[in-house]
Amino acid sequence: MYTPPQTLTPHGLSSLPDKKALVAQFAGKSLNELRTPAMIIDRGVFADNCAKMHEKALSWGTGFRAHLKTHKTAEGTRLQLESKGGKTGAVVVSTLMEAWNVVNAGLFKDGTVNDLLYGLPVAPNKIEDLSNIWDEVASNGGVVRLLVDHPSQIHFLEQFESKRSQPRRWSVFLKIDGEQKRAGISITSPQFEPLIKALFSSNAISVYGFYCHAGNAYASTSLTEASSFLSSEVNAVNDAAALALEILSKAGIKAPGDPLVLSVGSTPTAHAASQEARAKLSSLLHGSLELHAGNYPMLDLQQEHTSLIDSSRIAQRVRVTVVSYYPGRGTGGTDEALVDGGAIAFSKDTGPSGGFGKVIGTDWQLGRISQEHGLLTRRTPVGKDSLELGQMVDIIGQHACLIAAAYPWYYIVDSTVGGGQEVVDVWVPWKGW
Repeated sequence: MYTPPQTLTPHGLSSLPDKKALVAQFAGKSLNELRTPAMIIDRGVFADNCAKMHEKALSWGTGFRAHLKTHKTAEGTRLQLESKGGKTGAVVVSTLMEAWNVVNAGLFKDGTVNDLLYGLPVAPNKIEDLSNIWDEVASNGGVVRLLVDHPSQIHFLEQFESKRSQPRRWSVFLKIDGEQKRAGISITSPQFEPLIKALFSSNAISVYGFYCHAGNAYASTSLTEASSFLSSEVNAVNDAAALALEILSKAGIKAPGDPLVLSVGSTPTAHAASQEARAKLSSLLHGSLELHAGNYPMLDLQQEHTSLIDSSRIAQRVRVTVVSYYPGRGTGGTDEALVDGGAIAFSKDTGPSGGFGKVIGTDWQLGRISQEHGLLTRRTPVGKDSLELGQMVDIIGQHACLIAAAYPWYYIVDSTVGGGQEVVDVWVPWKGW
Protein backbone atom coordinates (compact mmCIF):
# COMPACT_ATOMS: atom_id res chain seq x y z
CA MET A 1 0.00 0.00 0.00
CA TYR A 2 1.31 3.43 -0.95
CA THR A 3 2.65 5.60 1.88
CA PRO A 4 2.46 9.38 1.34
CA PRO A 5 5.84 11.09 0.90
CA GLN A 6 7.20 12.33 4.22
CA THR A 7 7.94 15.72 2.67
CA LEU A 8 4.23 16.24 2.04
CA THR A 9 2.78 14.54 5.11
CA PRO A 10 5.43 14.96 7.81
CA HIS A 11 3.32 13.35 10.53
CA GLY A 12 2.88 10.15 8.56
CA LEU A 13 0.12 7.57 8.90
CA SER A 14 2.21 5.57 11.36
CA SER A 15 1.82 8.35 13.95
CA LEU A 16 -1.87 7.53 14.49
CA PRO A 17 -2.69 5.91 17.84
CA ASP A 18 -3.48 2.19 17.70
CA LYS A 19 -7.27 1.72 17.60
CA LYS A 20 -7.24 -1.90 18.75
CA ALA A 21 -5.18 -1.06 21.82
CA LEU A 22 -7.45 1.87 22.66
CA VAL A 23 -10.60 -0.22 22.32
CA ALA A 24 -9.06 -2.90 24.51
CA GLN A 25 -8.22 -0.27 27.13
CA PHE A 26 -11.47 1.73 27.17
CA ALA A 27 -14.37 -0.38 25.83
CA GLY A 28 -16.90 -0.99 28.58
CA LYS A 29 -15.56 1.76 30.83
CA SER A 30 -17.93 4.23 32.44
CA LEU A 31 -17.58 7.81 31.23
CA ASN A 32 -16.65 8.79 34.78
CA GLU A 33 -13.49 6.67 34.47
CA LEU A 34 -12.09 8.71 31.58
CA ARG A 35 -9.22 11.15 31.87
CA THR A 36 -10.48 14.65 31.05
CA PRO A 37 -10.81 16.59 28.88
CA ALA A 38 -12.38 13.84 26.77
CA MET A 39 -14.32 14.15 23.54
CA ILE A 40 -17.42 11.96 23.49
CA ILE A 41 -19.54 11.17 20.43
CA ASP A 42 -22.93 9.50 20.57
CA ARG A 43 -22.89 7.08 17.65
CA GLY A 44 -26.66 6.66 17.68
CA VAL A 45 -27.29 10.39 17.31
CA PHE A 46 -24.47 10.68 14.74
CA ALA A 47 -26.02 7.89 12.62
CA ASP A 48 -29.50 9.39 12.88
CA ASN A 49 -28.20 12.77 11.71
CA CYS A 50 -26.62 11.05 8.71
CA ALA A 51 -29.90 9.33 7.86
CA LYS A 52 -31.79 12.63 8.11
CA MET A 53 -29.37 14.27 5.67
CA HIS A 54 -29.76 11.42 3.18
CA GLU A 55 -33.52 11.79 3.46
CA LYS A 56 -33.18 15.53 2.88
CA ALA A 57 -31.16 15.00 -0.32
CA LEU A 58 -33.63 12.37 -1.55
CA SER A 59 -36.58 14.67 -0.86
CA TRP A 60 -34.84 17.45 -2.75
CA GLY A 61 -34.08 15.13 -5.66
CA THR A 62 -30.34 15.78 -5.69
CA GLY A 63 -27.07 13.97 -5.33
CA PHE A 64 -25.23 14.30 -2.02
CA ARG A 65 -21.51 14.74 -1.23
CA ALA A 66 -20.41 14.24 2.38
CA HIS A 67 -17.59 16.37 3.79
CA LEU A 68 -15.32 14.42 6.15
CA LYS A 69 -13.49 17.36 7.73
CA THR A 70 -15.36 17.41 11.06
CA HIS A 71 -14.65 13.91 12.39
CA LYS A 72 -11.91 12.69 9.97
CA THR A 73 -12.49 8.98 10.70
CA ALA A 74 -13.21 5.81 8.74
CA GLU A 75 -16.06 4.88 11.08
CA GLY A 76 -17.74 8.25 10.74
CA THR A 77 -17.32 8.16 6.96
CA ARG A 78 -19.13 4.84 6.71
CA LEU A 79 -22.04 6.24 8.70
CA GLN A 80 -22.12 9.38 6.55
CA LEU A 81 -22.22 7.44 3.30
CA GLU A 82 -24.66 4.66 4.07
CA SER A 83 -27.58 4.97 6.48
CA LYS A 84 -31.17 3.87 6.89
CA GLY A 85 -32.07 7.06 4.99
CA GLY A 86 -29.98 6.56 1.87
CA LYS A 87 -26.55 6.12 0.37
CA THR A 88 -23.86 8.05 -1.50
CA GLY A 89 -20.29 7.34 -2.56
CA ALA A 90 -19.15 10.95 -2.97
CA VAL A 91 -17.00 12.75 -0.41
CA VAL A 92 -15.06 15.99 0.09
CA VAL A 93 -11.81 16.11 2.05
CA SER A 94 -9.87 19.10 3.36
CA THR A 95 -6.38 17.61 3.49
CA LEU A 96 -4.17 15.10 1.73
CA MET A 97 -3.97 13.18 5.00
CA GLU A 98 -7.74 12.72 4.92
CA ALA A 99 -7.58 11.65 1.27
CA TRP A 100 -4.85 9.06 1.90
CA ASN A 101 -6.63 7.66 4.92
CA VAL A 102 -9.84 7.23 2.92
CA VAL A 103 -7.77 5.08 0.56
CA ASN A 104 -5.80 3.18 3.19
CA ALA A 105 -8.92 2.49 5.27
CA GLY A 106 -10.19 0.47 2.31
CA LEU A 107 -13.15 2.76 1.66
CA PHE A 108 -12.55 2.79 -2.11
CA LYS A 109 -11.70 -0.90 -2.21
CA ASP A 110 -14.95 -1.98 -0.58
CA GLY A 111 -17.03 0.44 -2.66
CA THR A 112 -18.02 2.76 0.19
CA VAL A 113 -16.36 5.70 -1.61
CA ASN A 114 -16.08 6.08 -5.37
CA ASP A 115 -15.75 9.84 -5.80
CA LEU A 116 -13.33 12.04 -3.82
CA LEU A 117 -13.09 15.81 -4.14
CA TYR A 118 -10.04 17.59 -2.73
CA GLY A 119 -11.75 20.62 -1.24
CA LEU A 120 -9.17 23.36 -1.75
CA PRO A 121 -8.11 24.97 -5.04
CA VAL A 122 -5.24 22.78 -6.15
CA ALA A 123 -1.64 23.93 -5.49
CA PRO A 124 1.37 22.66 -7.49
CA ASN A 125 2.86 20.87 -4.46
CA LYS A 126 -0.33 18.79 -4.06
CA ILE A 127 -0.73 17.49 -7.62
CA GLU A 128 1.70 14.55 -7.41
CA ASP A 129 0.09 13.21 -4.25
CA LEU A 130 -3.40 13.60 -5.72
CA SER A 131 -2.24 11.88 -8.89
CA ASN A 132 -0.87 8.97 -6.84
CA ILE A 133 -4.19 8.74 -5.00
CA TRP A 134 -6.01 8.62 -8.32
CA ASP A 135 -3.67 5.85 -9.51
CA GLU A 136 -4.38 3.94 -6.30
CA VAL A 137 -8.18 4.08 -6.59
CA ALA A 138 -8.67 3.86 -10.36
CA SER A 139 -8.64 0.05 -10.32
CA ASN A 140 -11.65 0.19 -7.97
CA GLY A 141 -13.51 2.56 -10.30
CA GLY A 142 -12.71 5.58 -8.15
CA VAL A 143 -12.20 9.14 -9.32
CA VAL A 144 -10.38 12.08 -7.75
CA ARG A 145 -11.79 15.53 -8.51
CA LEU A 146 -10.22 18.94 -7.97
CA LEU A 147 -11.27 22.54 -7.40
CA VAL A 148 -9.81 25.34 -9.51
CA ASP A 149 -10.42 29.08 -9.43
CA HIS A 150 -7.31 30.56 -11.11
CA PRO A 151 -5.65 30.19 -14.54
CA SER A 152 -2.31 29.17 -13.01
CA GLN A 153 -3.90 26.02 -11.59
CA ILE A 154 -4.74 24.96 -15.13
CA HIS A 155 -1.11 25.56 -16.11
CA PHE A 156 0.12 23.45 -13.16
CA LEU A 157 -2.08 20.52 -14.21
CA GLU A 158 -1.07 20.80 -17.87
CA GLN A 159 2.61 20.88 -16.92
CA PHE A 160 2.23 17.82 -14.72
CA GLU A 161 0.34 15.81 -17.33
CA SER A 162 2.80 16.73 -20.11
CA LYS A 163 5.45 14.72 -18.24
CA ARG A 164 3.35 11.57 -17.97
CA SER A 165 3.74 8.82 -20.52
CA GLN A 166 -0.05 8.55 -20.66
CA PRO A 167 -1.54 12.00 -19.97
CA ARG A 168 -5.08 12.17 -18.62
CA ARG A 169 -7.76 14.72 -17.90
CA TRP A 170 -8.53 15.88 -14.39
CA SER A 171 -12.18 16.19 -13.42
CA VAL A 172 -12.63 19.63 -11.89
CA PHE A 173 -15.20 21.90 -10.33
CA LEU A 174 -14.80 25.63 -10.85
CA LYS A 175 -15.04 27.17 -7.38
CA ILE A 176 -17.49 30.08 -7.40
CA ASP A 177 -17.47 32.97 -4.94
CA GLY A 178 -21.08 33.61 -4.01
CA GLU A 179 -20.02 37.11 -2.88
CA GLN A 180 -18.88 35.92 0.57
CA LYS A 181 -15.24 36.60 -0.44
CA ARG A 182 -14.33 33.28 1.14
CA ALA A 183 -12.83 31.40 -1.81
CA GLY A 184 -13.50 31.06 -5.52
CA ILE A 185 -13.98 33.38 -8.46
CA SER A 186 -16.92 35.73 -8.93
CA ILE A 187 -18.76 35.70 -12.25
CA THR A 188 -18.36 39.48 -12.26
CA SER A 189 -14.56 39.17 -12.27
CA PRO A 190 -12.80 40.16 -15.50
CA GLN A 191 -10.88 36.88 -15.12
CA PHE A 192 -14.04 34.77 -15.36
CA GLU A 193 -14.36 34.68 -19.16
CA PRO A 194 -10.68 33.87 -19.89
CA LEU A 195 -10.74 31.27 -17.12
CA ILE A 196 -13.79 29.57 -18.66
CA LYS A 197 -12.15 29.50 -22.09
CA ALA A 198 -8.92 28.11 -20.66
CA LEU A 199 -10.73 25.43 -18.65
CA PHE A 200 -12.86 24.12 -21.47
CA SER A 201 -9.97 24.27 -23.97
CA SER A 202 -7.42 22.49 -21.79
CA ASN A 203 -6.33 19.00 -22.76
CA ALA A 204 -5.60 18.23 -19.09
CA ILE A 205 -9.06 19.08 -17.73
CA SER A 206 -12.62 17.85 -17.98
CA VAL A 207 -14.99 20.35 -16.36
CA TYR A 208 -17.40 18.51 -14.05
CA GLY A 209 -19.32 21.49 -12.72
CA PHE A 210 -19.48 24.52 -10.44
CA TYR A 211 -19.05 24.48 -6.67
CA CYS A 212 -20.07 27.02 -4.03
CA HIS A 213 -20.06 26.98 -0.23
CA ALA A 214 -22.33 29.38 1.66
CA GLY A 215 -20.15 30.02 4.68
CA ASN A 216 -22.33 32.99 5.58
CA ALA A 217 -25.30 30.65 6.14
CA TYR A 218 -24.04 29.87 9.64
CA ALA A 219 -25.50 33.24 10.64
CA SER A 220 -29.00 31.95 9.90
CA THR A 221 -31.49 32.06 12.74
CA SER A 222 -34.52 30.68 10.91
CA LEU A 223 -35.58 28.35 8.12
CA THR A 224 -36.50 31.37 6.03
CA GLU A 225 -33.02 32.88 6.33
CA ALA A 226 -31.28 29.56 5.62
CA SER A 227 -33.53 29.00 2.59
CA SER A 228 -32.58 32.45 1.34
CA PHE A 229 -28.88 31.62 1.63
CA LEU A 230 -29.50 28.35 -0.20
CA SER A 231 -31.33 30.11 -3.03
CA SER A 232 -28.48 32.62 -3.33
CA GLU A 233 -25.98 29.80 -3.47
CA VAL A 234 -27.90 27.91 -6.15
CA ASN A 235 -28.24 31.13 -8.11
CA ALA A 236 -24.47 31.69 -7.90
CA VAL A 237 -23.53 28.34 -9.46
CA ASN A 238 -26.45 28.39 -11.86
CA ASP A 239 -25.57 31.88 -13.11
CA ALA A 240 -21.97 30.73 -13.48
CA ALA A 241 -23.06 27.76 -15.57
CA ALA A 242 -25.34 29.90 -17.74
CA LEU A 243 -22.62 32.47 -18.35
CA ALA A 244 -20.05 29.76 -19.05
CA LEU A 245 -22.28 28.13 -21.67
CA GLU A 246 -22.86 31.52 -23.29
CA ILE A 247 -19.11 32.24 -23.39
CA LEU A 248 -18.40 28.83 -24.93
CA SER A 249 -21.11 29.27 -27.55
CA LYS A 250 -19.78 32.66 -28.65
CA ALA A 251 -16.19 31.38 -28.70
CA GLY A 252 -17.06 28.25 -30.66
CA ILE A 253 -15.74 26.00 -27.88
CA LYS A 254 -17.52 22.69 -27.42
CA ALA A 255 -19.60 22.45 -24.25
CA PRO A 256 -19.56 19.22 -22.22
CA GLY A 257 -21.96 16.49 -23.31
CA ASP A 258 -23.14 15.65 -19.80
CA PRO A 259 -25.03 18.15 -17.65
CA LEU A 260 -22.76 20.25 -15.45
CA VAL A 261 -23.00 19.47 -11.74
CA LEU A 262 -24.03 22.42 -9.57
CA SER A 263 -22.72 21.62 -6.09
CA VAL A 264 -24.03 23.74 -3.24
CA GLY A 265 -24.40 23.53 0.48
CA SER A 266 -23.37 23.95 4.06
CA THR A 267 -25.02 22.26 7.01
CA PRO A 268 -27.59 25.08 7.53
CA THR A 269 -28.53 25.38 3.86
CA ALA A 270 -28.66 21.60 3.42
CA HIS A 271 -31.05 21.43 6.39
CA ALA A 272 -33.16 24.11 4.70
CA ALA A 273 -33.46 22.27 1.38
CA SER A 274 -37.10 21.47 0.65
CA GLN A 275 -39.18 20.02 -2.16
CA GLU A 276 -40.85 23.41 -2.56
CA ALA A 277 -37.49 25.16 -3.01
CA ARG A 278 -36.38 22.49 -5.47
CA ALA A 279 -39.58 22.86 -7.48
CA LYS A 280 -39.07 26.62 -7.78
CA LEU A 281 -35.54 26.15 -9.05
CA SER A 282 -35.89 23.08 -11.27
CA SER A 283 -37.05 24.86 -14.43
CA LEU A 284 -34.22 27.38 -14.23
CA LEU A 285 -31.20 25.12 -13.79
CA HIS A 286 -28.34 24.82 -16.25
CA GLY A 287 -27.12 21.57 -14.72
CA SER A 288 -27.91 18.96 -12.09
CA LEU A 289 -27.88 19.86 -8.39
CA GLU A 290 -25.69 18.26 -5.75
CA LEU A 291 -25.85 19.08 -2.02
CA HIS A 292 -22.72 19.01 0.14
CA ALA A 293 -22.34 19.40 3.91
CA GLY A 294 -19.97 18.30 6.65
CA ASN A 295 -20.82 19.43 10.19
CA TYR A 296 -24.26 17.80 10.23
CA PRO A 297 -23.39 14.40 11.83
CA MET A 298 -21.98 16.01 14.99
CA LEU A 299 -23.46 19.53 15.18
CA ASP A 300 -22.75 22.15 17.87
CA LEU A 301 -23.98 25.37 19.49
CA GLN A 302 -23.41 27.34 16.32
CA GLN A 303 -25.73 25.00 14.41
CA GLU A 304 -28.30 24.99 17.22
CA HIS A 305 -28.41 28.78 17.06
CA THR A 306 -29.60 28.59 13.42
CA SER A 307 -32.84 27.13 14.89
CA LEU A 308 -32.77 24.40 12.23
CA ILE A 309 -31.84 21.72 14.79
CA ASP A 310 -32.41 21.27 18.51
CA SER A 311 -29.99 20.17 21.21
CA SER A 312 -31.13 16.53 21.08
CA ARG A 313 -29.43 16.21 17.68
CA ILE A 314 -25.99 17.37 18.85
CA ALA A 315 -23.88 14.19 18.85
CA GLN A 316 -20.67 15.48 20.44
CA ARG A 317 -19.66 16.87 23.79
CA VAL A 318 -16.51 17.36 25.84
CA ARG A 319 -16.27 16.00 29.39
CA VAL A 320 -14.20 18.09 31.82
CA THR A 321 -13.54 18.06 35.55
CA VAL A 322 -14.17 20.87 38.03
CA VAL A 323 -10.74 21.54 39.59
CA SER A 324 -11.55 24.64 41.68
CA TYR A 325 -14.49 26.79 42.76
CA TYR A 326 -14.84 30.55 43.47
CA PRO A 327 -18.03 31.54 45.36
CA GLY A 328 -19.31 35.03 44.64
CA ARG A 329 -16.46 36.00 42.35
CA GLY A 330 -18.49 36.40 39.19
CA THR A 331 -20.69 39.16 37.78
CA GLY A 332 -23.31 40.27 40.26
CA GLY A 333 -21.87 38.05 42.97
CA THR A 334 -22.42 34.83 41.04
CA ASP A 335 -20.11 31.84 41.46
CA GLU A 336 -17.39 30.71 39.08
CA ALA A 337 -15.75 27.30 38.64
CA LEU A 338 -12.44 26.25 37.09
CA VAL A 339 -12.35 23.24 34.74
CA ASP A 340 -9.49 21.36 33.09
CA GLY A 341 -10.48 22.26 29.53
CA GLY A 342 -9.52 25.52 27.85
CA ALA A 343 -8.74 26.95 24.43
CA ILE A 344 -7.05 23.81 23.14
CA ALA A 345 -9.92 21.60 24.30
CA PHE A 346 -12.67 23.86 22.89
CA SER A 347 -10.99 26.27 20.42
CA LYS A 348 -11.56 30.00 20.79
CA ASP A 349 -14.56 30.12 18.50
CA THR A 350 -17.48 31.97 19.98
CA GLY A 351 -20.94 32.26 18.54
CA PRO A 352 -24.22 34.17 18.66
CA SER A 353 -25.31 32.24 21.76
CA GLY A 354 -22.37 33.71 23.69
CA GLY A 355 -19.37 32.16 25.40
CA PHE A 356 -17.37 29.14 24.32
CA GLY A 357 -19.81 26.42 25.33
CA LYS A 358 -22.65 25.47 27.62
CA VAL A 359 -22.73 22.85 30.37
CA ILE A 360 -25.44 20.31 29.59
CA GLY A 361 -28.37 20.33 32.00
CA THR A 362 -27.32 23.45 33.88
CA ASP A 363 -27.24 27.24 33.68
CA TRP A 364 -23.45 27.22 33.61
CA GLN A 365 -21.53 28.25 30.51
CA LEU A 366 -17.89 28.20 29.51
CA GLY A 367 -17.44 31.94 29.80
CA ARG A 368 -13.68 32.49 29.74
CA ILE A 369 -10.78 30.31 28.63
CA SER A 370 -7.01 30.13 28.81
CA GLN A 371 -4.83 27.58 27.04
CA GLU A 372 -5.44 24.56 29.28
CA HIS A 373 -8.26 25.65 31.60
CA GLY A 374 -11.64 27.30 31.38
CA LEU A 375 -13.89 29.24 33.71
CA LEU A 376 -17.52 28.32 34.07
CA THR A 377 -19.69 31.38 34.66
CA ARG A 378 -23.37 32.11 35.02
CA ARG A 379 -25.85 34.96 34.91
CA THR A 380 -28.02 33.82 37.81
CA PRO A 381 -27.29 32.57 41.34
CA VAL A 382 -26.58 28.88 41.77
CA GLY A 383 -29.69 26.74 42.26
CA LYS A 384 -29.81 22.97 42.23
CA ASP A 385 -26.97 22.88 39.70
CA SER A 386 -24.17 23.77 42.11
CA LEU A 387 -20.77 22.20 41.35
CA GLU A 388 -18.23 20.40 43.50
CA LEU A 389 -14.50 19.87 43.07
CA GLY A 390 -13.84 16.64 41.24
CA GLN A 391 -17.25 16.66 39.57
CA MET A 392 -17.31 15.90 35.85
CA VAL A 393 -19.53 17.95 33.56
CA ASP A 394 -20.27 17.73 29.83
CA ILE A 395 -19.95 20.82 27.65
CA ILE A 396 -21.23 21.42 24.13
CA GLY A 397 -18.89 23.84 22.36
CA GLN A 398 -19.49 26.36 19.64
CA HIS A 399 -17.77 24.69 16.68
CA ALA A 400 -17.44 20.90 16.50
CA CYS A 401 -14.92 20.90 13.62
CA LEU A 402 -12.28 22.88 15.50
CA ILE A 403 -12.98 21.16 18.81
CA ALA A 404 -12.56 17.69 17.29
CA ALA A 405 -9.20 18.68 15.82
CA ALA A 406 -7.71 18.86 19.33
CA TYR A 407 -8.31 15.24 20.27
CA PRO A 408 -6.10 12.22 19.41
CA TRP A 409 -9.14 9.94 19.72
CA TYR A 410 -12.85 10.11 20.47
CA TYR A 411 -14.74 8.02 23.02
CA ILE A 412 -17.83 6.56 21.37
CA VAL A 413 -21.05 5.93 23.26
CA ASP A 414 -24.40 4.87 21.85
CA SER A 415 -27.63 6.14 23.39
CA THR A 416 -29.51 3.40 21.54
CA VAL A 417 -27.46 0.76 23.39
CA GLY A 418 -27.54 0.66 27.20
CA GLY A 419 -28.24 4.36 27.70
CA GLY A 420 -24.96 5.64 26.33
CA GLN A 421 -23.11 5.84 29.64
CA GLU A 422 -20.16 3.63 28.75
CA VAL A 423 -17.59 3.50 25.97
CA VAL A 424 -18.54 1.14 23.13
CA ASP A 425 -15.80 2.08 20.66
CA VAL A 426 -12.89 4.45 20.07
CA TRP A 427 -12.44 6.37 16.81
CA VAL A 428 -8.99 7.64 15.84
CA PRO A 429 -9.11 10.76 13.62
CA TRP A 430 -6.69 11.46 10.80
CA LYS A 431 -4.20 14.09 11.89
CA GLY A 432 -1.93 16.30 9.82
CA TRP A 433 -2.10 17.74 6.35
